[in-house]
Amino acid sequence: MTNEAKTMKALVYEGPRTMEMRQVPVPDIREDEVLIAVSKVGICGSELGGYLGHNSLRKPPLIMGHEFAGLVEKTGGAVLRTSAGARVTANPLVTCSICRFCQSGETQLCPERKLLGAHLPGAFGEFVAVAERNVYELVPHVSMEEGAFAEPFACAVHVCRLLDLKPEDRLVIYGAGPIGLFTLQAAQVCGARDIVIVDLNEARLEIARELGGIAVTRLEDCGSLPEGGFDAAVDAVGAQVTRQASVNALRSGGRLIFTGLHEADSQLPVNDIIRREIVMKGAFAYSHQDFETALHWIAEGKVNLLPWTVSAPLEEGGACFEKLITGPGKTAKILLTLN
Repeated sequence: MTNEAKTMKALVYEGPRTMEMRQVPVPDIREDEVLIAVSKVGICGSELGGYLGHNSLRKPPLIMGHEFAGLVEKTGGAVLRTSAGARVTANPLVTCSICRFCQSGETQLCPERKLLGAHLPGAFGEFVAVAERNVYELVPHVSMEEGAFAEPFACAVHVCRLLDLKPEDRLVIYGAGPIGLFTLQAAQVCGARDIVIVDLNEARLEIARELGGIAVTRLEDCGSLPEGGFDAAVDAVGAQVTRQASVNALRSGGRLIFTGLHEADSQLPVNDIIRREIVMKGAFAYSHQDFETALHWIAEGKVNLLPWTVSAPLEEGGACFEKLITGPGKTAKILLTLN
């Protein structure tokens, strides 16, 4: 970026189902921030909800985008460990660093948290400003595409950490979208086997099978069900029907993680949950520890969605949103490409 470059191209969300390419100011950076020239940026399921006008966090006009990797273009005066030209990804969850949650390592629960691409301008533009403490350099053999996977994979790492998965656990996952598929892979790293993943999208189920999961449209079709029910379940959809199905799939004393945010409210069989002592938790985002674990596992080759990932220019972002909503086919992720 030359000193004369004061504007950049960006894909701007301007209202339900309306994304337009605009020239906008290049972000200013504070002393403790770096300016990243975005190379690859993923489209998240929560952004699809925002695009449709169903997500209260995303208010137009907004530059979305929080799953990304790129090159450091410029550094603030107080930046010490990050140099211009470094290949990086970033934790897009900006927190206060001083509250009791941040101090205890539960940064995702910080009451002052802000997300790039929702509360702050995101990476659907040529440049994005990020606090240096949230920036991670990529090891040489990790591609920009894999760097952009760090954020969604960190969500899956967080889910599996909260579940405290053991190799002997039988796990069922509702939803074969990116988070469900990443959770399948994170659970495999934890040693879990014979993982069942349930979805209505046959193309996504094909991906799950190729990743080693038992993929079905109905739980009854997975063959031999574990006696008494599954040890653990993950709802990566967030609909009443999948939340209830997750409860029903568990054995007494089973553990359940809710991570899908599709519907704000759901009815659940609370008396049954009490009598069978089902343990339920919500899983929001990830801690710094989860993000770093995700990066380590990516570097070690323990996760991969590249065979089912499509890249497209940022200028085609609006059409890519429409594709993911109306019929993605056998595509797990779309990465928009810049620079």
